[in-house]
Amino acid sequence: MSRKALIAANWKMYKTSAEAQAFVDAFLPMVAGHTRDEIALFPSPVLLPGVVAACKGSNVAVGAQNIHFAEEGAYTGETSARQLTAAGGTHTLIGHSERRQYFGETDEIVNKKLHTALKHGIVPIICVGEVLEERESGKTASVLKTQVTGAFAGVSLAREVTSSIVIAYEPVWAIGTGRTATPEIAADAHRIIRAEVSKLLGSDAAAAMRILYGGSVKPDNATALIGQEEIDGALVGGASLKPDSFAAIVKY
Repeated sequence: MSRKALIAANWKMYKTSAEAQAFVDAFLPMVAGHTRDEIALFPSPVLLPGVVAACKGSNVAVGAQNIHFAEEGAYTGETSARQLTAAGGTHTLIGHSERRQYFGETDEIVNKKLHTALKHGIVPIICVGEVLEERESGKTASVLKTQVTGAFAGVSLAREVTSSIVIAYEPVWAIGTGRTATPEIAADAHRIIRAEVSKLLGSDAAAAMRILYGGSVKPDNATALIGQEEIDGALVGGASLKPDSFAAIVKY
């Protein structure tokens, strides 16, 4: 099955409004007319409305780095799904390794956020991956299976629901470290994830679901990584902060 690749830029806690505007002004002409892949930017919440406005009418979508699972309420510092969609955001990251590491997000929380995103028609990118200690002790497969199983608890088999879900495999040991999983290591992890999705949701859903790779993706390794049959795009961190660098990855 042919799956359209998604190339996503996670800006994390970088850029001011002016810097974000300058990025979009430079980036959009570089990728104008690019239809082979989907492109999405994930700015921090305060930047999101401005980036949405700057990307209006282009081939670039805008999403949030995080949403809360509650519809609304006394959750200081959080963003609801309704607030995201009202601002024009169409995607969200869920369970990024930094959210898990620094903010205590569990598989249960990831699952709640997935259900909320689906309810509101937001494209969820569920992040899964192992830390270095887990990889070195041979626990990669069990960690990925546990995270995928936890994320998808209670998710409907309806194709129109499951086909919108994206997974991002991010080996935590390769994020911001300069270390990158080889294309073969990444593809093997993607096969483990897809096999688990097949068990949970069926072979059709697994075949349709896009699985991205995230972990020190750069212009010089993007082609080798995304060229793997099992890899359906990239979640890019540091290399997405400069328009020419990210455009080069988009055009892998």
